[in-house]
Order: sequence, then C-alpha cells, then structure tokens
Amino acid sequence: MASILRKQVPATLREVRVFGCQTSPASAGVRAFIKSSYPSIKAANPTLPILIREAAGTPARAFVRFDKGVEKSVALDGVSSADEVEKKIAALVQ
Repeated sequence: MASILRKQVPATLREVRVFGCQTSPASAGVRAFIKSSYPSIKAANPTLPILIREAAGTPARAFVRFDKGVEKSVALDGVSSADEVEKKIAALVQ
C-alpha cells in the first residue's frame, strides 16, 4: 500500500502521535500498525517526530499537528488492521 505517509509528507506537518493500549483488543490495529507500517513510514520521513504512547486502558487515537498549532485527530478504537489505521492517519494529513 502506497499512502502519503510512505512518501515525503507535507512540510507543514510537524508531528504524528499514536495512542493505544498494550493489551486491549480495541487497540489491536494500532499495535499491528506499529509493527508493520511504522518502520517504512519513519524511513521515508526520518526527521518527522512520530510519537507512540501506550498505556493501559488508553483509547486508540491518532493526532497530527501542523504549523501554527493546528491539530487533527481520529479515533482508532476497534480498527482491526494496520492498513486501516494507516488510511485513517493518512486522511488526516491530506
């Protein structure tokens, strides 16, 4: 899958934050995303901060921050695959 995240992202994008639970079934897609998609996204964007935050009971969410403090977020609870997580995050970037 070739999403915008696996290419050079817009210069206005400042950071990506991904939150999830280490054990919750609702965060399974986020954990799969971290294992399978994160390495290639980070390789394509080595200077972009991609923050992974895991804590027990934390709902799965992703945030992107742009210039001038503009933030967008998406709920990822119940998303079952890494591809779906990547699509939802990519939609925030576009």
